[in-house]
Amino acid sequence: MAINRARDIYVEDIMTKVPVIGSPHLTARDLAVLMRAWKVGSVIIIEDGRPLGIVTERDFVNKLVAEDRMPREMTAEDIMSRPLVTVGPKESVADAGRKMARLNLRRLPVVVGEQLVGMLTENDITRLSPSLIEITREWRNINLPGSEDRDLGSFAGYCENCENYSYDLRQTGAVSGRGSLLCAECRDIFVRQPTE
Repeated sequence: MAINRARDIYVEDIMTKVPVIGSPHLTARDLAVLMRAWKVGSVIIIEDGRPLGIVTERDFVNKLVAEDRMPREMTAEDIMSRPLVTVGPKESVADAGRKMARLNLRRLPVVVGEQLVGMLTENDITRLSPSLIEITREWRNINLPGSEDRDLGSFAGYCENCENYSYDLRQTGAVSGRGSLLCAECRDIFVRQPTE
């Protein structure tokens, strides 16, 4: 079973060993250029060798676009998420997956003490075992208060935009007679079509 296999595998076995990092003084525009160049969805913000926070696509949406802020005027320090939620390299992938599902996170910086040693993402876990994401999402939904009221219009599968596995795919506004199945993060990014 996938969950037993993941218990025997440690975070250090599947993590990205060279995560993308940046200074708290970089502008939001610089961060966006860095993320695009490296084709990543986040940058870990480091100062004096210590990870302080993380800037993700969600931070751009919530703290820049939604607030109508100028990317050249905002710094990483202004928009980063903190405190940083981390995982240790010797934790099992199953435990890390549960932590990500419980906290609704798609990535966890991997640290030893205060030293950044890698990054674990949902994609890393999916490459190990796609069914593990489904198992951890199901576990999360079972344990969430009110999970019995989960929207019946949502599906489990891969988002048609970011290609990440999601337990909350939903049909978005139809384009040329066909809608897209998007995860919650991608639905937040794209402007929703007005309902009639």
